[in-house]
Amino acid sequence: MREEYGKLDKAEMSIWECCELLNDVVDESDPDLDEPQIMHLLQSAEAIRKDYPDEDWLHLTALIHDLGKILLLPQFGQLPQWAVVGDIFPVGCAFDKSNVHYKYFEENPDYKNPNYNTRNGVYSQGCGLNNVLMSFGHDDYMYLVAKENGTTLPSAALFIIRYHSLYRKN
Repeated sequence: MREEYGKLDKAEMSIWECCELLNDVVDESDPDLDEPQIMHLLQSAEAIRKDYPDEDWLHLTALIHDLGKILLLPQFGQLPQWAVVGDIFPVGCAFDKSNVHYKYFEENPDYKNPNYNTRNGVYSQGCGLNNVLMSFGHDDYMYLVAKENGTTLPSAALFIIRYHSLYRKN
């Protein structure tokens, strides 16, 4: 998926046009299913603006952080929920049971691979996120869109976009 969607050849649009597309997106992993996804973007941006009024880059980051969810729409491939939303996770090590779509991992061949079934798997302790391959989803897609289109957002914004759905409890 990363290779196919990393081409960024599905469409060209403004940020606001993309925000409006999220009115047609339902994220089944989102506890606020009653609200359109565009409301989540606006509420996030407004909350950040209120808490950090002098950080314009952070307001914009909050607004665009979930735009990659357009991958759920037919014109962008209509990928399944488990492939786009929910938690992102490192591949090449044991899957964390707290992951939103953990039930699907049993179908993944890596689930039974002993090389990947330890906490660190193929990675050395403390190797850093830049050296870990993460699952592909809306986070990585939006990160690629921003990066490959020459964003002027700071590296902290790209980090937020890329890893905002990464959780690990243990």
